[in-house]
Amino acid sequence: MLNQIDLSRADLNLLILFETVIEERHVGRSAERLNLSPSAVSHGLGRLRSLLGDPLFLKTPRGVVPTNRATELAAPVAEILARVRSVISSAEPFDPARSTRRFVIGAPDAASSVFLPPLLDRVRHEAPGIDISIRQLLPRYGEPSPALAWLDAIAELEARAMDIAVIPFDHFPVRFVVDTIYEEDFIFAMRAGHPFARNPTLENYCAMQHLVVSNAGDSKGFVDRVLAEHGLSRRVMLTVPNFMFGLAVLADTDLISAYPRRFVAMHASRFGVVGIDPPVPLGHFNINSIVPKVAMMDAGLAWLVGLLKQTGQTALRGRDP
Repeated sequence: MLNQIDLSRADLNLLILFETVIEERHVGRSAERLNLSPSAVSHGLGRLRSLLGDPLFLKTPRGVVPTNRATELAAPVAEILARVRSVISSAEPFDPARSTRRFVIGAPDAASSVFLPPLLDRVRHEAPGIDISIRQLLPRYGEPSPALAWLDAIAELEARAMDIAVIPFDHFPVRFVVDTIYEEDFIFAMRAGHPFARNPTLENYCAMQHLVVSNAGDSKGFVDRVLAEHGLSRRVMLTVPNFMFGLAVLADTDLISAYPRRFVAMHASRFGVVGIDPPVPLGHFNINSIVPKVAMMDAGLAWLVGLLKQTGQTALRGRDP
């Protein structure tokens, strides 16, 4: 990325500044995160532009956006900094009991609602100084292919907008470390005493009014594709933006919805919602943690990946509805 002459003028702090600005997309927020003034960040960006021969970031009313060149540099810069951090951290081994780091985990809300409670319990006991931030990940709107639906999330992961992505997909490039946290499938969720539970046939299911969880408000989903294979359809009366809000709606209505089994097992009883097995399978998949291999040289991140896998396996024993 830098030639021999440029290295004599390079400053590692400029790469850290670049990483922060490409994550925050805002000079002011980057300055706060780096404990610098906005003018110092702007001055650093000016040095970077001169060094790399590109504008790197363009101003917008809401902050800055990276140029194509900056986007291309995001992954190499992240790799360089990961290696540097690994070298520095090797001087003093990572100790979760003493660490005060903050980790960012990206996940859909149905997954984070399952792994987060047991994860926080373990962190509280093993690493009381560590903080966790959760970012909600969403598949691309209207994209039926799982391989394409999560490309934006993968791009954010490689740009270091988060440390770990937790995604319901298995087939990632070899540059990633993929670990299964838990297995998942879908069941039907409804209020306790719902009439459907007395006669849970597929035809009866289609006769009900339905709720679909869709951040974009799209009423069609994988369940409709399963029904179409049987020559059936349903009426979606309501869409809501997340699964937890959907539980509150299901509790007070006769709506019925397809929900992740583990999510129902952990949270539905508080709302008076129950789950029953569907008359046809609605698919089975893994919830996986994904981390770039180069980032796993970070002992702290490797610890969190291992902890996430442990909590995902142990917290779900005996919780099936």
